[in-house]
Amino acid sequence: MSVAPMMDWTDRHCRYLHRLLTRHTLLYTEMVTTGALLHGDVPRHLRFNAEEHPLALQLGGSEPADLARAARLGAHWGYDEINLNCGCPSERVQRGAFGACLMNEAPLVADGVKAMRDAVDIAVTVKHRIGIDKDESYDFVRDFIGTVAGAGCEVFIVHARNAWLKGLSPKENREVPPLRYEVVARLKRDFPGLTIAINGGFKDSAAVAGQLAVVDGVMVGREAYHNPWWLAGWDEEFYGAAPSALTREAVEELMVEYMEREAREHGTHWYSIARHMLGLRHGLPGARRWRQAWSDHRLKGLPAREVMALARTAPSVQD
Repeated sequence: MSVAPMMDWTDRHCRYLHRLLTRHTLLYTEMVTTGALLHGDVPRHLRFNAEEHPLALQLGGSEPADLARAARLGAHWGYDEINLNCGCPSERVQRGAFGACLMNEAPLVADGVKAMRDAVDIAVTVKHRIGIDKDESYDFVRDFIGTVAGAGCEVFIVHARNAWLKGLSPKENREVPPLRYEVVARLKRDFPGLTIAINGGFKDSAAVAGQLAVVDGVMVGREAYHNPWWLAGWDEEFYGAAPSALTREAVEELMVEYMEREAREHGTHWYSIARHMLGLRHGLPGARRWRQAWSDHRLKGLPAREVMALARTAPSVQD
């Protein structure tokens, strides 16, 4: 199991919450561009909490030398895996000549993978789509994986939709191109020696379990963010761990302790952390009132612990 890299969402505060809920699930950073690392504030982009392991750094870039330098930074900072983004279809990413458009340049991706593997001793993986625009040829994605695997990549996370590079927003690209899980299953049959994980549209454990009978892993994106309590059952369901004794109230308390620590050590305001846990009571009575308290900008002047007390006064807020 893994939680997808999601821009503006899977920052270190979000990942801290997710790690409270599941010990074994692989977590990913937001995509970080090679330019941001090579010419920007490295600590701001790469700092993470020790509790977040296992943790992968997702890179955006296309120049093999730059990818190697960025991967080396990631390894130095202690990440467990380097992942190359070959799936993001946004226009900004396309202007940088990376993301999903790299699927049209498999030899370049292979060169980048080889450069990163030569630079670091940790795993180098690739996340990609099953096709570009409206071309649904299976041969295209098969040949992409074959070429990149030839450079030593052994793990592919496959978003089971095409990426339309023109005419759709990034949000629409997560919804409009149809999901084709059968393509990923076929990839696993054709590349039995590779680790093939599937991404796209998973909202419940039954759907995940069905895929784990076919492929090697499942990556969950938006549902993990909007309904994080689902993650609390993953260690038992998918890793054979003992049932979790966690409660939502215990997780909220641990997050408040984290907010207080972040304020002391880094001057981080609790408000920027709380936004990631607004789905913690998803589907429960009183969830809306609880969520409103934690997202009320008028309460930003209060300590996080006082906001928690106010949130818990909402009717029916209980485990």
